[in-house]
Amino acid sequence: MSEVFINKIEKFMPNEPIFNDEIEDYLGYIGGKKSKVKNIVLRSNGIKRRFYVLEKGTQKQLFTNAQLCKNAIQKLEDKNFSIDDIEVLACGTTSPDQLMPGHTLMVQGELKLKPIETISASGICLSGVNALKYIYLAIKSGEFKKGVSTGSEASSPILSAKNFTEESKCLEELEQNSSIAFEKDFLRWMLSDGAGAMLLENKPNNNGLSLKIEFIDILSYAGEMPVCMYSGLELEDETIKSYRAFEQSEIMEKSLLSVKQDVKLLNENIVEYTVVKPLKEIIKKRGIKASDYSYFLPHYSSEYFKDKLYVGLKKVNFEISYDKWFTNLTNFGNTGSASIYIILEELFNSQKLKKGKKILCYVPESGRFSSSFFSLEVV
Repeated sequence: MSEVFINKIEKFMPNEPIFNDEIEDYLGYIGGKKSKVKNIVLRSNGIKRRFYVLEKGTQKQLFTNAQLCKNAIQKLEDKNFSIDDIEVLACGTTSPDQLMPGHTLMVQGELKLKPIETISASGICLSGVNALKYIYLAIKSGEFKKGVSTGSEASSPILSAKNFTEESKCLEELEQNSSIAFEKDFLRWMLSDGAGAMLLENKPNNNGLSLKIEFIDILSYAGEMPVCMYSGLELEDETIKSYRAFEQSEIMEKSLLSVKQDVKLLNENIVEYTVVKPLKEIIKKRGIKASDYSYFLPHYSSEYFKDKLYVGLKKVNFEISYDKWFTNLTNFGNTGSASIYIILEELFNSQKLKKGKKILCYVPESGRFSSSFFSLEVV
């Protein structure tokens, strides 16, 4: 089988960075009122700035998700690579612009690419890794020589106040506080927009560094864990009811298409089911040791989880000191499926990497508790 190399990584962040005191100028005020949750969540997550596809003050969308990917992929072009060289394209996202057709087809359309193989990876944070693994396996098998994967999010349009108008009206009519429930409001202060793209080939760069992919392991615990982060569902006493089962007016009144998070379930299980259990399995399967790695690139949604993640690593005798950690959550926010691309892009293009060094990447997903660890070697 062919070896597989990441030869270029690029990112595209829409518009100008947005600082914490500006967020509601972009997302709007639900029920015309400031959020009571905002400052609590921001103190915990440690995010200082983020990026949105929205126009300030209007909630007008200036970029689609597909356009974010288009811009990131076009930045891969140089004298050695043209987008016309792409043989296979895989795009992962939590927030496609439409239910159908698939997200990758819309990206291909934006780029006006020739007929190629495509696949759309859905899900939450792991969708970007799933896209990466598809391209990795496609090249490893010898089927293709050049492929591109992306991770991208355009979450801000989903988080906009206009999507909660009907629900806030109903709450006011019932003489209740019009503040949206915590599990919905929580994520309005967590998520950011952006896209990352990787060029994978069966040969390393002739000039400059490449990242050889050693393995990409993904494990899901959905068979034993309940739903934790979701959209398009109503959950009551573990009963799952699709938004399709509701009248159109109910969908709006209940904000069923908003993104919700069971924060209690998340806090109680995220380390055990995305660090401890999967890493035990991967250590057994791959024979890896913490001392193998010079860099640890974790995707976590909040600085709140940083120390908890460290404790989880120690629990499986895989302690990696903080001086080896590399993340940019504070400056780019939680971009979901794009996060690991955006983290890797900064490190890869930083001039810090040396041949022979190894990188371990970690991407958890709280949808129904899944996790990925993947290993790269600088060559």
